[in-house]
Amino acid sequence: MQKILIANRGEIALRIIKTCQLMGIETIAIYSEADKEMPFVKAANKAICVGEPHVSKSYLRIDKILEIAKNEKVDAIHPGYGFLSENAAFAEQTIKEGMIFIGPKPKTIELMGDKIASRQTMEKAGVPVVPGSSHGLQTIEEACTLAKTIGFPIMLKASGGGGGIGMVLCETEQALVKSFESTKKRAMTYFGSDEVFIEKYIADSRHIEVQVFGDLYGNIVHLFERDCSIQRRHQKVVEESPSPFLSHNARQKMFETAIKAAHAVQYTNAGTIEFIVDQQENFYFLEMNTRLQVEHPVTEMITGIDMVKWQILVARGEKLPLKQSDIASIGNAVEFRLYAEDPVRFLPSPGKITSLKWNLAEGVRIDSGYIEGGTVTPFYDPLIAKCIFYGSSRLKALAAATHFFKDVNIEGIKTNVPLFLTILESDSFQLGEYTTNFLNKNSV
Repeated sequence: MQKILIANRGEIALRIIKTCQLMGIETIAIYSEADKEMPFVKAANKAICVGEPHVSKSYLRIDKILEIAKNEKVDAIHPGYGFLSENAAFAEQTIKEGMIFIGPKPKTIELMGDKIASRQTMEKAGVPVVPGSSHGLQTIEEACTLAKTIGFPIMLKASGGGGGIGMVLCETEQALVKSFESTKKRAMTYFGSDEVFIEKYIADSRHIEVQVFGDLYGNIVHLFERDCSIQRRHQKVVEESPSPFLSHNARQKMFETAIKAAHAVQYTNAGTIEFIVDQQENFYFLEMNTRLQVEHPVTEMITGIDMVKWQILVARGEKLPLKQSDIASIGNAVEFRLYAEDPVRFLPSPGKITSLKWNLAEGVRIDSGYIEGGTVTPFYDPLIAKCIFYGSSRLKALAAATHFFKDVNIEGIKTNVPLFLTILESDSFQLGEYTTNFLNKNSV
């Protein structure tokens, strides 16, 4: 594997380029007309414009991306996360064109991308799933009958959904009746299928995920857990590891279950098994993300493992570099997703970054796709940087985060730094006693 095309942009493209440089692998970046001055474009060995600013005319153009890959004679394509990273057709076409797709098998991506099919697969494997429907609901009468059986409140979900899109909390039968058809229409618009299902809503829950890795020889390991319970509109805001909530026994049981789930689909490369956890530490399978996660640096900080390097090694046919017994979790890490965002209305705040100054002290890692003078455009996710803090204890990691955000200076755009300081000043967060309702309960 001498040359890799990166089918992505921003900080994740830079992250992949960094590892490729260390491994002596040439990189080809693709960029839209709006991104021509971005740092990742200049960091790659070669960069080629893929189209106009809108994603449908650039980063989602499978035909154009593959044409560039073939012309450049690349050995493999790394999709990063988002965009085409969980597009089974893209993965399959990449392989058909004689290139390596750095990720799981296309059939696995397709199976796990269907929330109902993934539920059915996990049920057969003996993995606990949230009480609900394991088939698509055709009528409102069917939905109401099942909802009454499992009990309100319930979550109405699109089978092809993700990232919080296509999810509606229904606390009463009237709310379910009102939301059923609109959710089906929204699902069709976003995911090309109007199939929906329902799951029991677990109040005051934790959202905890387990990082797994598999090779082509049937070896699968876990790289411990990440607690992603601080969320807004089902979108993750803060992630940390280890989880301050889990007991030792529950943690070990969760790891064993995650490995079982990965084996059930003969998983290869990097993936994440996501669980919803109640206050009694009962946990249930939510979904499997068949890609590198936004929050992967948290795992890298506590394990010392370069996960992008592992992805490349596995993709080119090598065995996992380490056995489970050789992988250790040391210290604590926490990640905050820094966005160009209005801290009051929580809406994107694009614009030119006139000042970008932060202190890279010990234990601080910043994965950013921007530099001072850069512009956050309205065309893409307004993530400025992932700010990761590491310490020998959770308190030290949080102290580093507090010091960093009190000192950071970003001008020209609005950011969610005030939100981070509010979270860090919260007693419940400091004590690790938060749930997925944390931001709602604290009116943040």
